[in-house]
Order: sequence, then structure tokens, then C-alpha cells
Amino acid sequence: MPEIVNLPRRGFMGVVAATLAAAQFGGAQTARAQTSQSKATPLPQPLPRPGTHTSFAPIKQIKAGVLNVGYAEAGPTNGPVALLLHGWPYDIYSFVDVAPLLAARGYRVIMPYLRGYGTTSFLSSDTMRNGQPSAIAADMIALLDALGIQNAVVAGFDWGARTADIMAALWPDRCRGLVSVSGYLIGSQAGGKVPLPPEAELQWWYQFYFATDRGRAGYQKYTHQFAKLIWKLASPKWDFDDATFERSAAAFDNPDHVDITVHNYRWRQGLATGEARFDDIEKRLATAPTISVPTITMEGDANGAPHPEPSAYASKFTGRYEHRNVTGGIGHNLPQEAPAAFAQAVLDVDRR
Repeated sequence: MPEIVNLPRRGFMGVVAATLAAAQFGGAQTARAQTSQSKATPLPQPLPRPGTHTSFAPIKQIKAGVLNVGYAEAGPTNGPVALLLHGWPYDIYSFVDVAPLLAARGYRVIMPYLRGYGTTSFLSSDTMRNGQPSAIAADMIALLDALGIQNAVVAGFDWGARTADIMAALWPDRCRGLVSVSGYLIGSQAGGKVPLPPEAELQWWYQFYFATDRGRAGYQKYTHQFAKLIWKLASPKWDFDDATFERSAAAFDNPDHVDITVHNYRWRQGLATGEARFDDIEKRLATAPTISVPTITMEGDANGAPHPEPSAYASKFTGRYEHRNVTGGIGHNLPQEAPAAFAQAVLDVDRR
């Protein structure tokens, strides 16, 4: 199991992260973490190696909001709920080793395919293929409603962390706790338009690529190759094999995947419009609202994707809060690379 330490990263990524945070929040925030020393009972030893599990129980489907959501489920149906949210370009297999650990502790673990992934589909062909963050967060609230779940520990990374952050900020009564890889990722179109130094802009090369017609056509043609490159760049020390990648890559064959992906990044740069029904939500998110629910933020020591430094966002969490750096060459896909550390964070944040 990778060692967990509370030390901020240094070097080039720190410069990039500080710049990203300044663009997003209007300046770096002073860290004031309210660290909780109370932790749940550690996971039983010895822990299984990452990659031990390779499948889920049969995927379930449920109509929720504008979607027919595909999701994997593990654990007892009457247990406390953990809602685990994947990022781009990943899928629910990021949690294939996390789910058994939580299920063994009595949790009902729900792992949905986000819109544009796997077996999740739109109920109507007329619905806009909208990738804006508020739409994805609304999907997850609709999913909780459809499943009859009042609240859950919500945990995720990348798009999933952004979605979890939005849920915790705007619907705190639905979030019993929050685990967010790379911390506070709520942004706005105004923040996305702020130019960054060249070193920081370089990290967002794919965002600029998707802004062009050539980029959309290229992603459509080379979806799997593109995703595999992102995996390697974002997790340079993760030695995943072809079978691991292909299990997740199948989710990108969803007919709406390219549209959702491209719209998400174009919307964030102000190059595409969203849906008017989310305007009020976006106005609230543009104020960078604080999050009051119990939170643990996490970061891998080898994350090759753009991410802010913990000191830039610590003050956005006003409740019980702790940050954990996970060492051992852990990259962007932290739940799949360090499943025990991720599962332990879910257990710890849920401890009353």
C-alpha cells in the first residue's frame, strides 16, 4: 500500500498548479485545513494488489433525469451508500478494486457511467449532448433520486471529482462526505478564458485540440489511441497492461462520447453554449462556493495531469477537512492505482 504523507508537491507542477488556481479562484488561498485525526478502522491486511479484480456484477440500468444510467453496484442494498465517480478518459473500472474493499465494510457502492460512457444513454434523441459540469452533477442528483438514496459519500477524480465537488457545494444535504482527488475543481467559463503562462498552457494541449474541427475529427477517429496517450501522460509511472486499458476503452464506444467530451472542453473555454436550465447553477458555481461537508482531498505524487496545489484550495473546505498525498508513483487515476488509499479515505471521511 502506498505511504500517505501530508507534504505538498514542489517543482514545475507547483508553478503550474498555482497559476491554475489563481485563474480559477482569482488568487491563491491560504491553507487552513481542519485536520481530523479520527480515522475508521484500517482495512484488513494483507491488502490485495491493484489489478486483482477484473470485473463487476452485471451492469444495471435505471432511468434518471434525461438519462438511462448504466451502473455497477456492490455490497448490501441496505448499507450506507458510496457514490464513486470516474473521470475522462476513464470509466467505472477505475473503482474495480475499491468496490470490494468498501462492500466488505458494509457499504452499498454505486459506480455509474457518466453521460457519454458505457451503457448510459439519453432517453431522447432531441436532448442536447451537453458536457457542461453542472449537467453532469444534475445527472448524479437525479440518479440518487431514482435509486431512492437520500445521501451518500461522494468520491471521485478528474470529471468525477469536479462533479462531486459541485454536488457537495450545491446539494450538501445529499452528500454525507466528500473525497476529491486533486481537491477543489469547481470552475467557470470566465476562469477558463484567463490566459496562463506557456508552461501551464502546455498542460492543456488537448483542450485546445478539441476546440478545432480537426481535433474533434481526430478524437472521433482515434478515440482509443488518444485515451491511451492521456493515460500514459497523466500516470507516467503506472504500468497498466493492454487488458486493463481495453476494459475501460470499451466505454468510449458510446455513441455520445465524442460529443460530450468535445462539448465539455469547448464549454469550459467559452467556445460553446450550454443549456439555459443550468444558468442559475452556473452563476452560483462562478462564485467558487465553499464546501462545508466533511472532506478528504487526495493527490498522487506522480500525477502528470494539471492540478492545483493543496494550499490553493484548502480554504474552500470549511468543514472537517484533511488532505492526503499518496506516494509510490501514483498518478492521475488514483483509485485504480492506489485503491486501498482511496477506499480508506471514503471510510475515514464517513466516520462520525
